[in-house]
Amino acid sequence: MDTTQNDLTHLFQQLGLGHQPKEIEDFINKNKIKHHVHLADATFWTPAQRNFIKEALNEDAQWSELVDQLDVLLRK
Repeated sequence: MDTTQNDLTHLFQQLGLGHQPKEIEDFINKNKIKHHVHLADATFWTPAQRNFIKEALNEDAQWSELVDQLDVLLRK
């Protein structure tokens, strides 16, 4: 059984991004997505990050809820 803690810090680690609170805040403030753009199609993702997001959403993986949360935060 996977006991990895799932929160935004760990999601950012999975994405290979800075995962300190200030780094997460800065990323969210810097990168915004228009309402008609799918999260995985945002221009700021690397191919590996894009694939991770698609996989998380398509497979309803352990990360899908956090990916959805990040999607909301990037649209505010």
